[in-house]
Amino acid sequence: MKDIDSKGRPGNGTGISRKSLIYLASTFAIILWGISYIWTDRLISLGISVFYFVFARTVLAGIVLLLFNAVCGNLVPIQKKDLPKFLLLAFCEPFIYFLCESYGVKETGSPTLSAMIIATIPIFSIGAGIIFFKEKISALNVTGILMSLAGIVMVVMAKGELGEHFILGIMLLLTAVISEVGHASLTKSLSGNYSSQVIVMYQFLIGSVYLLPLFITKGLDGFSWATHMSLNVWYPIIFLGVFCSSIAFSLWVRTIKQLGVARSSIFSALIPVVAAVIAWLFGHESMNLRQFLGIILATAGVILSQYGPHKTDKR
Repeated sequence: MKDIDSKGRPGNGTGISRKSLIYLASTFAIILWGISYIWTDRLISLGISVFYFVFARTVLAGIVLLLFNAVCGNLVPIQKKDLPKFLLLAFCEPFIYFLCESYGVKETGSPTLSAMIIATIPIFSIGAGIIFFKEKISALNVTGILMSLAGIVMVVMAKGELGEHFILGIMLLLTAVISEVGHASLTKSLSGNYSSQVIVMYQFLIGSVYLLPLFITKGLDGFSWATHMSLNVWYPIIFLGVFCSSIAFSLWVRTIKQLGVARSSIFSALIPVVAAVIAWLFGHESMNLRQFLGIILATAGVILSQYGPHKTDKR
């Protein structure tokens, strides 16, 4: 699927307006994922099993995108040569990432520390972008990434009680980070042949098949119609499935396609910062001067990480 300009002509995607749209889409996706922490925490506080709401979120996102692509006439079958990539893509995310992230937060007993670990995604993504896609990144971009990570630490750094299975939680979160890098790399390789909505549709439909056995065997333990099917439970699930999954991931695939694996990953590292700001705005947490300075530093780092020409091999 080729890009087109405002007059319907093929474009190369290098115009200032197109870049602005990509950055806007990236920011919107990150904001949605930042809000998702609030809804996920609400479901956990209600005693809803991770296997229950992760499966419900995944299948809902897949169905929404299936209907959207059908209405728009964008349904295309998976090419035989790409089937292994789609199977691995769905295995990395939502299956591995969603489960490891959710249980990692639970086992460490520290959402703050968990967010810091998730924020290391750019460090791993730089290597993947350089090795697999020959992406070029300058010393200035690396400096920007390091600044962003330092700012993130300033925002989320806090003291908290650690969980009983702290080490297990750390391992789960690191597994989530690696799976996200794999997801971004596979998405980049598929984005030349499929639209973002089609990629995410297959990703979640296949992922729901992976999650189905866990949903049946563990997710329905202690099921209560009055609780599990109540509006208090399904309101956040619908938000997670429609906005934080189908819409946010579709925007994110577009971002990876245009910016590459390494450069797009720095936006994902800002999710903890966004989550902290949103929690502050909604009165869930308070923020001090150090955290505000961290936000400024992280934002400046993002700008530096995107500065200058970035070319990739055209194959």
